[in-house]
Amino acid sequence: MRVKTILVSQPAPKTETSPYFDLSDKQKVKIDFRSFIHVEGITVKDIRLHKIDFKNFTAIILTSRNAVDHFFRVAEEMRFKVPDSMKYFCQSEAVAYYLQKYVVYRKRKIYVGTRTFTDLTKLIKKHKTEKFLLPSSDKLKPLIPAELDELGIN
Repeated sequence: MRVKTILVSQPAPKTETSPYFDLSDKQKVKIDFRSFIHVEGITVKDIRLHKIDFKNFTAIILTSRNAVDHFFRVAEEMRFKVPDSMKYFCQSEAVAYYLQKYVVYRKRKIYVGTRTFTDLTKLIKKHKTEKFLLPSSDKLKPLIPAELDELGIN
């Protein structure tokens, strides 16, 4: 039995140098790209209903690239200018580098963990006086709020 098509659960690559195209030519198979996961951001109306005011926060905990994108999208829609004094706590180095798309990368205000949230809590513990905002999906790991409550983080 010969494989004729392959289904890949991600968006189609934007460049022709992708290994998928080499595989397709070499093995003579058709590759279908379908994105199975779709993340939909919360609306500004919902944020205002929950009475969340970005001015009250001095630090942001970012756990993914989607969190970065949606935070800055909502901030722009609310016409909130993110202050230069805002501190960013990123779960991994990849998220921190992705943050450069929106802010100037300075070591004084971007703190990076080493892949897990437990590693990031060591940095958060040093800045207990900050008021933290945690943009995340509705499928947040229960470990994250539990650790923040345990540390007594506002």
